Amino acid sequence: MQTDRLMQPHDNPIASGNLVTKISGSKFITIEGIDGCGKSTLAKNLADALVKTGASVVLTKEPGGSELGIALRKILQEQKDPVCEKAEYLLFAADRAQHFKQIIQPALINNKIVISDRWCDSSVAYQGYGRGLGIEMIKTINAWATQELIPDLIFYIRIDAQTAFDRIKKRNLELTAFEKEKVEFWTRVEHGYEELFMNNKNVIVLDGKMTQEELLQQAINRYQYLFQK
Repeated sequence: MQTDRLMQPHDNPIASGNLVTKISGSKFITIEGIDGCGKSTLAKNLADALVKTGASVVLTKEPGGSELGIALRKILQEQKDPVCEKAEYLLFAADRAQHFKQIIQPALINNKIVISDRWCDSSVAYQGYGRGLGIEMIKTINAWATQELIPDLIFYIRIDAQTAFDRIKKRNLELTAFEKEKVEFWTRVEHGYEELFMNNKNVIVLDGKMTQEELLQQAINRYQYLFQK
């Protein structure tokens, strides 16, 4: 696996007037999966485990990794005034552009390990497959917003839509706008992830039915195998 993936060989190292460099020790890791799969817990547990080894880690998330993202997250999750599908995606894209510029890019340049709970692939799965928007357009805007940043490693927690749907309903929390969707929506998102990650060499698939302890151990094992040889 190629680990230095911030810029591709054909890319111009100066994009939008900003020099993008990748320090050899920095890593960009994303955690993906449908709501209810356990990705947020894994992201935190993995960050904590790496910090204990002496690594410098930035744990972040989408939406909500920046100050702008926090405001957009509130709009997206509550949707008291329903947001149309295109506006919904563009709000995610705005969050992602700010997230990249304010949080992720500086951390990578400063030789840190960045772990993000969701990244561009979430919009392809949720807004592309789930909402039925143009997948190629979403990919194009994602690339533009993030200077084509590709994760060094993606942990995809695989779980079927019905199990995730049942888990969400059992939570003793107020449901977000997405969590109120019917199981058919989650099935489309699940299919999107499966198709998106089918032949992606950067993706490690984890069984979402494992315990959090088992998920963490699997993630640590793969991280060590790939980056600590």
